[in-house]
Amino acid sequence: MPAEPARADIAPAWQPLPLPGAQVGIARTWLAAAQADALFAAVETALTWSQHAVSLFGRRLPAPRLSCWIGDAGADYRYSGTRHAPHPWPDALVELRRCIERACGAPFNSVLANRYRHGQDSMGWHADDEPELGAEPVIASLSLGGERTMRFRSREGGTRFGVALGHGDLLVMRGATQRTYQHAVPKSRAACMPRINLTFRQIVPPPQR
Repeated sequence: MPAEPARADIAPAWQPLPLPGAQVGIARTWLAAAQADALFAAVETALTWSQHAVSLFGRRLPAPRLSCWIGDAGADYRYSGTRHAPHPWPDALVELRRCIERACGAPFNSVLANRYRHGQDSMGWHADDEPELGAEPVIASLSLGGERTMRFRSREGGTRFGVALGHGDLLVMRGATQRTYQHAVPKSRAACMPRINLTFRQIVPPPQR
């Protein structure tokens, strides 16, 4: 990352989303356009992208996106039915990690990078509620590239909400959000530019026996 985000030295102007029972905020253009451009290019080439398999109706199918799991040594993470050992932090993400920790006031030892190549790449309904994330995880999500809509739905029914995430936007989920809501990035029929999403999280080591 060539320089720190323009707002890394001040508290972001978090805009809360209208999701009762959750704590979700967004900081628009947290990264300036030129910095987001440079980060997108660096991450696109620096990461080891792969298309892992997902479980769907008892079948193992290729995920409709590319991904890469990055983190500190030992920050293994199980998602989509597979346990992933982390790739080491690339230079492009080392300083960004520190900036996002300051912006969110929380530590992060890992990041899941997802690469959406076009509008047919997507993320299905889910919650980041795996045991290794703890009871009330803080999840920080930085969007780079083409705009896509992230949707939320209450696990109890009723509340649904969609928010467009643009180039350089930073979204954070806290508190009971993962217990009360699921989220997704659905397919789009509209023409979509490639997008990279970086979701920072803290893996909690399992208890010693």
